[in-house]
Amino acid sequence: MISKEKLNRINALAKKAKQDGLTAEEKKEQQTLREEYLKNVRKSFTNQFKNMTIVDPNGDDVTPEKVKALKNNSKKLH
Repeated sequence: MISKEKLNRINALAKKAKQDGLTAEEKKEQQTLREEYLKNVRKSFTNQFKNMTIVDPNGDDVTPEKVKALKNNSKKLH
């Protein structure tokens, strides 16, 4: 999870970029922070899929094979 301070910094840089523009160093910092944020979002999204099961109205498990494979791969790692 990304820290509150980093999120605040991302927002501050975005606001400054709209108002005044960023220096080269600030642009690099912004890019680094955005990449970290997106990596975190993707990881969270993947974890949600790992815990997902889809059941049809008849009660049958119809979870897609890709999701089942993702679950199985994570179990092997632990």
